[in-house]
Amino acid sequence: MPETRFERMIFALMTVLVTVHGYVFYSLYVINGHLLMTVNQAGSVLEAINRQGGVYMCGRFLPIWVVVLVEFILAYGLECLLGSPCSFKLVCNVFDPAETHPVLFETAIICATVSIMCPVMSFLAAWLYYPYYGGIPCDHAAGKLAEAGLLQFPVCILYSAVFYSTICTYTL
Repeated sequence: MPETRFERMIFALMTVLVTVHGYVFYSLYVINGHLLMTVNQAGSVLEAINRQGGVYMCGRFLPIWVVVLVEFILAYGLECLLGSPCSFKLVCNVFDPAETHPVLFETAIICATVSIMCPVMSFLAAWLYYPYYGGIPCDHAAGKLAEAGLLQFPVCILYSAVFYSTICTYTL
């Protein structure tokens, strides 16, 4: 378990480096892949993204690497400021860190972090990727937020529990 602030920030950096790539590509390929291929009449998702000039974000089409970079910065900042501190406090309300096995304690922290970060990142994604040119009706934005959260949350929990629990097992 990371003990110092520096160790927590490095652990957050490691987790965000892996998860942002996974979630961006999951969102592009699995959730929106068919729509992208249909709209752009392409045979693959990457071809569809290239035909439209990139990924639509903040009212413009941007390269995938820019999308990953923006999401990385947002996720790392939120992880350090919101996710890690809040999840640690939540888990300490349920488990005693001195009496709980470190792997179980860290897995609970990971699940609590996902429970906090997934809705927050889904909220940000609903605004980052929304097509502004048509206006922003609130009912549609709320529906997109709910859809993003419901589609991302199960994958986030599974991905985090398997990946991070493995890291915790071998590093603790």
